[in-house]
Amino acid sequence: MSEPSLRKITQDGLWTNNAGLVQLLGLCPLLAVTSSVINGLGLGIASTITVTTSNILVSLIRHYVRPEVRVPVFVLIIASIVTAIELSMHAWFHDLYLILGIFIPLIVTNCVILGRAEAFASKHDVGRAALDGLMIGFGFTLVLVVLGGMRELVGNGTLLSQAHLMFGDIAKDWTLTLIEDYRGFLVAILPPGAFIGLGLLIAIKNVIDKKLEQRQPQVIKIETPAVTDGA
Repeated sequence: MSEPSLRKITQDGLWTNNAGLVQLLGLCPLLAVTSSVINGLGLGIASTITVTTSNILVSLIRHYVRPEVRVPVFVLIIASIVTAIELSMHAWFHDLYLILGIFIPLIVTNCVILGRAEAFASKHDVGRAALDGLMIGFGFTLVLVVLGGMRELVGNGTLLSQAHLMFGDIAKDWTLTLIEDYRGFLVAILPPGAFIGLGLLIAIKNVIDKKLEQRQPQVIKIETPAVTDGA
């Protein structure tokens, strides 16, 4: 099996095969917690750590795990990582942990993480597995943050609200009020707003992909007629 290039792994994770916009995996947390930038960033960082670490561990043990038990082993590895992250957030980011709630332990069931462990990390070396996990996680985090920013801006007229939950007291003044005396748009921070926002992001990506495809030079094939010997 030929190894994919580092450029292809990066491009797939961030854009071509983005977990949130193309694979449409992990939609439950994607739609549920993205009511603000900080909520999306918190879950995105936790997911990135999980998928990167699990990819590395799965790649390291891929030659020692029998095929018939590999999925339970992968789930056990992912669950152990998520438990460590959950306990760490409970200790150091307690308020943010309370907001994200059940969606932190639910990372264990995220199809993105188990899918990368099974489809990529179990078949490639540690370096590529780590890069794949990092890019998949970073691409997923970008969608979480952008969608959270859209919903927070339309719903409350602010950005980076409650940044101190992640960055401490130094971030209490980081809130950007972009629309003064804004009464808010409730639909944006409710579940329907998440579906509408994600649909807009997918549509924007499709438009960009179409324009990029049109800019690529087209190869014209010229077929030469076959020469036959005359009688």
